Amino acid sequence: MRLAIFARTFVRESMEAALDAVAAHNLDAAQFNPSLLGGSSLPESLAGADADRVAAAHAERGIAMVAVSGTYNMAHPDAARRADGARRLARLIAIAPRLRTGVVTLCTGTRDPGDMWRAHPGNASPDAWGDMRASVAAAVDAAERAGVVVAIEPEPGNVIRDARAARRLLDEIASPALRIVLDAANLVAPDPGADQTRVIGEALEQLAADIVLAHAKDVRADGTVVAAGRGAVDYPGYVAGLRAAGFDGPLVLHGLAEDEVAASVAFVRAALTA
Repeated sequence: MRLAIFARTFVRESMEAALDAVAAHNLDAAQFNPSLLGGSSLPESLAGADADRVAAAHAERGIAMVAVSGTYNMAHPDAARRADGARRLARLIAIAPRLRTGVVTLCTGTRDPGDMWRAHPGNASPDAWGDMRASVAAAVDAAERAGVVVAIEPEPGNVIRDARAARRLLDEIASPALRIVLDAANLVAPDPGADQTRVIGEALEQLAADIVLAHAKDVRADGTVVAAGRGAVDYPGYVAGLRAAGFDGPLVLHGLAEDEVAASVAFVRAALTA
């Protein structure tokens, strides 16, 4: 597996400086966020010149862009908000090959109108599923046209809250352009005291063939998200499970502050070499 990091972990005056910080930690892979160009995380559009600048900056530093974030609330209760996000996402997907990446990550969203990651009682409704599915299907259509894949992530606060829901969506849409981001902390978060071997193993059993990216953060027993190595996730077990499932792709650090990066890099590298 290849260790990577969210490039926006590093707050700098320019995108190039943020990538310099990635390289300074001896990392040669990153997940990109358009906000590093000084605007929105999902801009109205990304100019070709900007895409070329981003691709060149990565290449000059020997950093592979393992994914670009394309998140908006795909289950937002306001249809106009969903439509705006879908337009922006389609434009990002279309230019992803010019960024030199083949993966665009999504957020399946929530009925909470203010925070796309926060749980809401309405997430379990058929209407929420239908709105989310339509949003994802539109993104998949755009990905098929662009020759890239889009990846959903089971998140406890989202409509796709667990591996079972992710498997259902994969089966309903049935496109090789729809893939999975797996994050053990998300699987463990609803009950950090549960048998992690079982929880992670069941998720891998359902999703292994579709995983394109794995994320690396951690969660404490009280549910607080923390940097990898500072919580309850069994990282040797997580890594072993991914390997046993045949995954050999990027493992991307996120959910951490810059002053935690060195320790988390060392921690996860130790798990990868154990």
